[in-house]
Amino acid sequence: MTYHADLDAKGLLCPLPVLKARKRLQALATGQVLRMVADDPAAIIDVPHFCTEAGHDLLGIEDSGDAQIYLIRKA
Repeated sequence: MTYHADLDAKGLLCPLPVLKARKRLQALATGQVLRMVADDPAAIIDVPHFCTEAGHDLLGIEDSGDAQIYLIRKA
């Protein structure tokens, strides 16, 4: 999948992955995709909730060994 920005949130704990994703998404144009890598166990709940609340599309979550990769399309 093509993405327009990358965010490495590994090592960050709740709520920092979501806060950093929100900031990174602000810089993107509507429809662009952010790829975020996070290893916080709470992110599996927080990221989908953030996307729903903010109106962004969560395109997918993929396990990458010690972390998850989230693809978020800006609303």
